[in-house]
Amino acid sequence: MAQLTFFVSICVLILSHSFISGLQATTFTIVNKCEYVVWPGILTNAGVPSLPTTGFTLQRGETKTITAPTSWGGRFWGRTHCSQDSTGKFSCLTGDCGSDKLECSGNGAAPPATLAEFTLDGAGGLDFFDVSLVDGYNIPMLVVPRGGTGPNCTYTGCPVDMNDSCPSDLKVMSTDGGGGVACKSACEAFGQPQYCCSGAYATPDTCQPSSYSKVFKTACPLAYSYAYDDKTSTFTCANADYTITFCPSPNTSQKSSKGQNEEPTSPLENSTMEYEGALDESAASRSSCTNVIIGIAMVMAFWWSWQLF
Repeated sequence: MAQLTFFVSICVLILSHSFISGLQATTFTIVNKCEYVVWPGILTNAGVPSLPTTGFTLQRGETKTITAPTSWGGRFWGRTHCSQDSTGKFSCLTGDCGSDKLECSGNGAAPPATLAEFTLDGAGGLDFFDVSLVDGYNIPMLVVPRGGTGPNCTYTGCPVDMNDSCPSDLKVMSTDGGGGVACKSACEAFGQPQYCCSGAYATPDTCQPSSYSKVFKTACPLAYSYAYDDKTSTFTCANADYTITFCPSPNTSQKSSKGQNEEPTSPLENSTMEYEGALDESAASRSSCTNVIIGIAMVMAFWWSWQLF
């Protein structure tokens, strides 16, 4: 009887922990499918608990999973062409956060950078997320929700390599003459209000898509191309986890590293990636415990009925 009581207690703890964790935690699985190293950076919004890391190295083919607390908000991006000098100073040619080290420690990305932005447990209990090119572009990125629900709960991103097709007056070139490594926004390149949606252009009615933002929108129709590009670029999910993939198409990652001009595969092909079975063991434990508790309840009900008669 003592062993049975102990087992029941363990089961109750497992089920309680699973329930509480489900309410409080969201996981971000970050995948590097590029043919080169990526150094992800993370910035947490003000007033929200930070994630356990703010910057790390992701080798080619490597995956890292991070758990976020309830109501977390912030952004992820990829830094590229990073190095450390003889004094230990760490810096990146694109997406650098200015911390001089691997961890960004509360600093954001220097534009141009492709951004994945999240607000978890927002209005109506929904997660709001998008991929933004408002601060420019530096790396292909796809965000895929897993296990979520809602009519607008779908993938988004910019899975194509825009560095070669970037307009010449927006293009950022590598220091070694190896080609384009990023694409500036028109706001950063020219600083004019009509591109920055500032001053007299600070409303949705006055700030309209420019010829430059249309280049981004044509290449990546699901991503934000300018500040008021909300209608086609914001997505919502309830109770989802998220996978953020750099260079989601094998063709785009090869193009980045080899300069080839292949067409990228559809993002839909990447929305079915992978990530099953990670929780099989814990799910089996919960199922086993549930069955045991139901069985015990049935036995106890029968025993009490026998005592009454």
